[in-house]
Formats: sequence, structure tokens, C-alpha cells
Amino acid sequence: MSSVAMHMSDGLLNAPTSVAFLVVAALGVGFALTRARTDLDDKTAPMAGLVAAFIFAVQMINFPILPGVSGHLLGGALAAILVGPWVGALCVTIVLVVQSLLFADGGLTALGANVTNMALLGTAVGFFVALALRKFAARGRAGLAVVGFASAMVNTVIASTGFIVEYGIGGVGGVGLGTVAAAILGFHVLIGIGEGLITAATVTSVASVRPDLVYLLRGTETKLEVRA
Repeated sequence: MSSVAMHMSDGLLNAPTSVAFLVVAALGVGFALTRARTDLDDKTAPMAGLVAAFIFAVQMINFPILPGVSGHLLGGALAAILVGPWVGALCVTIVLVVQSLLFADGGLTALGANVTNMALLGTAVGFFVALALRKFAARGRAGLAVVGFASAMVNTVIASTGFIVEYGIGGVGGVGLGTVAAAILGFHVLIGIGEGLITAATVTSVASVRPDLVYLLRGTETKLEVRA
């Protein structure tokens, strides 16, 4: 079974494009580091570690989307909803770096592009969608599940669009941009469904037990109770 998840491998982008997006990723992660300091507290710091560990573990599990094709969680929207966009971006970045260095999941030369797509672009867009729908999330468990699903779905599609843009700028894979765009977008719409379901289930589970740990719900009066 082949995977069409977002990890770009070595050899898909030329050297100038790889270097350019490495710079973009470095600047973005550096900015996230400075902003994350205001979000980290006694609750957020341990939660960030758990979120990073969870995303890492779930990314190792592929789920089938079509015969012979599988995908896995990207995690940007999930991280942003639970620990905020800045800390969330750092969580996903750590996962991508570890996977690239220790498990050869995503090439070293493509690390900048992968971080840009999944840790920066995907997390930011996922959070903006969740923030725009925050009033629905504050209404209860069902509302939070819908918001989690929607933000994760959009996160996945937008992150895959970043992949296409990068390939259009400096792709050397030998496949036409139109073919790549159609395949990537088509598959990632389906992957987004799985991403949305996992995200919805995870954030509602956390909120049912400890709504105070969900970044998106801070300042709301929502109390999500576990029902038998």
C-alpha cells in the first residue's frame, strides 16, 4: 500500500527551492518560538509534550483511503486547537524533524518545505478556521466536534496546496504540475476526512475531561460532560 501523505522526499524540489523554503521554515519557527513563550504555562507545557507525542504516534499509523493508497494525520489543526497556533506549530515541527532524522520519513533537503506546509501553513489555517467557528465550539461537545472536523479538513487541503505550489516553483520529479495537483488535491480531500474524524474525536475527548486544557475554549463557559 502506497502513502500520499504530505511528507515530501528528497529529489522532488531543486536545490534553490529547497533552500528558499528552509529559510521560510526557519523564520516561521523562530517567530513561533518568540510568540509561544506567552502561551506556555503550567498547563500548556505538559500538554504540548503530550500533543507532540500523540501526533508522532498517530502519524506512524496509515489509514486506507482507496485501494492501494493510504494517508496519515498531519496534526496541525489538532495541535492548534489544543495548545494554540504558536505552540502547536512547534509541536508539529518537532515531530517532523524527529521523523526526518531518525525514521527517514520525509527527506532532509525537503524538511523546510514539509515544515512550511504542515507545521506553519497547515497549523495557521486550521487555527483560523477553528477561531472563526469558536462560538459553535463553545456550545458543547457536538459543536466542538464539528469545528475540529472542519478545521482539520481545511488544514489538510491547504497544506497539500503548499506542496503543489512548491512543486510548481521548483519541482524536478518529472511529472507535470497539472497531474501532481489533481492527484494531491484529490487524495488529500479524502485524507482530510480521516484527519477531521481523528481531530474531532481527540479534542472532544480532552474537552470532556479537562475543558480548561483546550486552548480554543479558553474564556468560554463551556462544560463538556462525559455521558454514559
